[in-house]
Amino acid sequence: MEQHGAESNLNIDWNLIDTVLLDLDGTLLDLNFDLEFWLEYIPEIYSKKHNIKIDEAKEVIISMINSQEGKLTWYCLDYWEETLNLDIMKLKGDISHLIQVHDHALNFLQTVKKHNKRIYLVTNAHRKGIKLKMQKSGLHDYFDEIISSHDYGVPKQEQKFWEELSNQINFNKERSVFFDDSLDVLESASKYNIKNVIAISRPSTKIPKKHVPGFINIVNFMEVTPK
Repeated sequence: MEQHGAESNLNIDWNLIDTVLLDLDGTLLDLNFDLEFWLEYIPEIYSKKHNIKIDEAKEVIISMINSQEGKLTWYCLDYWEETLNLDIMKLKGDISHLIQVHDHALNFLQTVKKHNKRIYLVTNAHRKGIKLKMQKSGLHDYFDEIISSHDYGVPKQEQKFWEELSNQINFNKERSVFFDDSLDVLESASKYNIKNVIAISRPSTKIPKKHVPGFINIVNFMEVTPK
């Protein structure tokens, strides 16, 4: 199955797949939680703490976030706790009811597991955040292993991440499929020559689907669940 210039080709031959690599936020879980947390709730708390208007707080927070984009610090809850001087995990807990599994993701995991595929969660998310999301989603037991880029000290955007991952789980690039919603991560996986790289085009139910250029796009996992 080609990944570039073949957006409509969803005929994954599951007989040729041994390993399934899955992103977490925006891929298995609705990105709405993270968008709401970082773009609405944190600015609200920050505005109260510093006695500034909410719009001003949003500008400050978004500027801070943008300055770390693509870096491991962008995903590091310890970094943000120190930078913002806020109890990030407590605040995440406040709105943790918004943590939701995407439609059809659970059925996909169950079906793929029945087909005896190796399933790995491969995420840039921080371990503290992963723990909370596993508690709320109940997805933990579907994975052979959960890998955070913080374990390696580099995000998935870097080739070193994939080298470390390969050393850890010894996967065959030709017989693997990787799902993610971030273009820079998809490009990194493709550069590492993972044969099947698939983009999630609707990471949040609160925003319209986006076309991710250069990759096969799916809206949800119903489109690729094995028969």
